[in-house]
Amino acid sequence: MGFDELRALLARHVRDDATTDIDGLHIARIDRPGPPSASMTGTVLAVLAQGAKRLAVGDRVYEYRPGTYFVASVDLPVTGHFFDIGPDRPALGLALVLEPSLIADLLLHAGPGDLPRAAAGAPPGIAVGDMSAELLDALVRLLRLLDRRRDRAVLAPLVTREILWRLISGEQGAVVRQLGLADSSLSHVARSVRWIREHYAEPFRVEDLARRSGMSASAFYRNFQAVTAMSPIQFQKQIRLQQARLLLAGHPHDITGVGHRVGYDSPSQFSREYRRQFGVPPSRDTVRTAVTALP
Repeated sequence: MGFDELRALLARHVRDDATTDIDGLHIARIDRPGPPSASMTGTVLAVLAQGAKRLAVGDRVYEYRPGTYFVASVDLPVTGHFFDIGPDRPALGLALVLEPSLIADLLLHAGPGDLPRAAAGAPPGIAVGDMSAELLDALVRLLRLLDRRRDRAVLAPLVTREILWRLISGEQGAVVRQLGLADSSLSHVARSVRWIREHYAEPFRVEDLARRSGMSASAFYRNFQAVTAMSPIQFQKQIRLQQARLLLAGHPHDITGVGHRVGYDSPSQFSREYRRQFGVPPSRDTVRTAVTALP
């Protein structure tokens, strides 16, 4: 048992749409490397049994491969690409959605001293950790349930709880535990992240976001930067440009209109920042789509 079995289970159960018969579990196969592409992480645990992926968020770069795992506790805009793969050696991986309510319940059941003490300040919203034997074992057992329909409904939630426990008690546990704490610094930043995503075309003042989060402007800015690796304005720009790219797929000849819809009053500024983000101006960009559940 181990990565060989994990790889075999992923290869057997991968679907074109990346879904599985277990809620919150997705499996993906990527056959060839492509150019860096922008996406949102979601709040997930991601594991690769074959291949590797490199992600950039703000000024930070993360890399994960077999033997490590990736966790995101905030839905962040990232740019990433797979490598060390090919048609005869595709990337094979899984993503498990992290549910705050399940993490909160586990935290309530943890005894005094069961979890390591958290460091001061807001943890980053993304981390890469070393895979433990216990976590790998639990992931393999969860995937085995895809072959056992009779057991799946009862046992899959139990194994999922075990996986979450391994995460919150592991080396990157502070990142994941914040999801289950309603009044954590991360939860306050996450609310601001959601507000920016929902109102990305609107101008805002950092002071107003800080007030919504119940923090001083300086504390809010410091925590937002720690969690997202970006300032609030930089985060908004990332969301605007990603949304613009999606809109251009359906309206490739309305560059000025798309720029205005995502919040740019100046077409030249929109084109300049779009090119800086994606490598080509909007007039020459072609959106590449691929089914993948891995951030």
